[in-house]
Order: sequence, then structure tokens, then C-alpha cells
Amino acid sequence: MSAESATDLDVVCIGNAIVDVLTQNDDETLARLGMTKGSMSLVDAETAERLYEELGPGIETSGGSAGNTAAGLASLGAKCAYIGRVRDDQLGDIFAHDIRAVGAEYTTAPATDGPPTARCLILITPDAERTMNTFLGACADLGPDDIDDGLIGRAQVTYLEGYLWDRDEAKQAFLKAARLAHAAGRKTALTLSDSFCVDRHRDSFRELISGHIDILFANEAEILSLYEVDNFDNALQLAREDCAIAALTRSEKGSVVIAGDEVHVVDAEPVSRVVDTTGAGDQYAAGFLYGYTNGDGLAQCARIGGLAAAEVISHVGPRPQESLSGLVAARLSEG
Repeated sequence: MSAESATDLDVVCIGNAIVDVLTQNDDETLARLGMTKGSMSLVDAETAERLYEELGPGIETSGGSAGNTAAGLASLGAKCAYIGRVRDDQLGDIFAHDIRAVGAEYTTAPATDGPPTARCLILITPDAERTMNTFLGACADLGPDDIDDGLIGRAQVTYLEGYLWDRDEAKQAFLKAARLAHAAGRKTALTLSDSFCVDRHRDSFRELISGHIDILFANEAEILSLYEVDNFDNALQLAREDCAIAALTRSEKGSVVIAGDEVHVVDAEPVSRVVDTTGAGDQYAAGFLYGYTNGDGLAQCARIGGLAAAEVISHVGPRPQESLSGLVAARLSEG
């Protein structure tokens, strides 16, 4: 597809296709199952199946970092799509239905063999603490064949979830997507996802960013880990050298966006009470990319990102509970 071709998508998100299974439990259940409250553990298929049967009724919804960003984009009114691998099983059907229901285009064919659909079993105790057990399953097997050439060419930005960078097949999928995007005259974005993820892949992340990424999203811990420095300003200068735009979040300090000689320091949006920070980075990216694909200046993009993040940390769950488009329009009209 040529650079002159028209786009009908703002963003296509590529990530781990995970079904979140949320169940209400008590401390006695955690103790019986040998879990540490508030922890996040990777489990194997057998353990995931056993827990799924034991925990009883719950809320099942499509999840994953890039999936959360796609949901935020759709809530803002963006036209978005999602690429992620599931299996042809019950949870795979749930994921496909749910990601489409939030407004994202999803056409990735389900796997017909191999591990089952990924799931994150989330036990919520009365004190609102979350204890998570994640089985990556089919989503970790995403490869180059899952990347839809036409879908990438239709989107202004291809957004990549750093959590996927573990396996060689996923690395090749990312590189294919980035090359397709640039061949079509589009942009690419990457979220570093987690400082532990950066620790595992620092060198290859640096290579990916400097060679294939236009917009980098990272929080303070992640960017310090990426460049192995203790000072945020030093990390900021190094990021400036590696990519065209870096949007760096700093929790209650807001965010800093750099692009060449431009530096924008944007305050965090006020929140009456922080309930759950899960998904804050995902929604910041959604808001930023919404502004970016609508032609807003970088400071405005960061402001929209901050508004989306503020909404999601004010309640339990990583996705917006009210229309972000309405919220952003109201807040921006206030000045």
C-alpha cells in the first residue's frame, strides 16, 4: 500500500489477547489456594484450568494491555482495530466478542491447535485487593502470519505492546508490522509495558526503538531501566536521541513529552481518590494517540492522555467506565 493511500483507522493495537476472569473471594480462599494477596503469578495450563473450575462464577471480559488501550481509543471515538491470538475455545469466543463489543475491529483468525486462550484469573477480596494468576496460552504464539498487511496499512499508527516481546515469533511479528507501517507512510508506537520486561529485553528494545519506533510510551521506572540511569533528565535526553516522540509518565507528577527540541511538561489531572492504578498507562496511551491521530499538538495529546488515565484510576478495573469522549470534551472546554 502506498503512502498516498487513505486511512480509515486511527490506530491498530497489537498485544496479548487475554481474557480477564474476575471473581469475588475472601482471604480464606486465598490461603486455601496458597496465594499471596496482591501478587501476580504466571501459571501453567493445568493450574489455570483447575483454578477456573474452582473459583466459580465471575465476570469474563477481554483484557491485556493493548486491548485496554483499544477500549480507551474506542471510548474516545477513535476508529481502531486489534491484532492478538486466541484459540478456538470458549474463552477465545468471549475475547473476540468483547473486543468487538467495545468498538474495535478484530479479524485475527483463532488458532485451531496448540495452547488454549490466555486468561488472567483475578481474585478480588473485600478490601479491593487484586490477586492475579496469568496463563499466557495462545496469545504468546502470535507470529508474522497473524499480522494483516491491509490492516496495518489502513491505520495512521500501529501500536505495539512490549509484553509480547518475549518470543522470537512475536519479535518477527512486531518487525513485520513496523516495516509495513513505514512502507505505507504510517507511524509506529511502542509501550515498554513493565520495568521487569525492560530488564529482560533491554538491548533488543533499544534496537527496536531506534530502528523502528516513532512514538515511545514509558513510565519513569521503565525509561530509567531502559537506559540504565538513575536520573530522569538523563533518561529523557537519551530517549530524545532514539525516537521522534517520547511520552513519559510520572504518576502524580504528570507526564513529559519530548520531540526533537520540543519539551512539554504536563501536570497530572486531579483525582478525588485513587482507587486502582491498573490500566493507567494503557489509557494514557489511548488518550495521547487519540489526540495525535486527530492532529492535536503534543501538549494537548498529553493532556488527553492524562484525562483518560485519571478516569481509570478513579475506579476498579483497567478500562473506562464512562464515555471518555464526553469527559474529554467537557474538561477541554473548561480550558
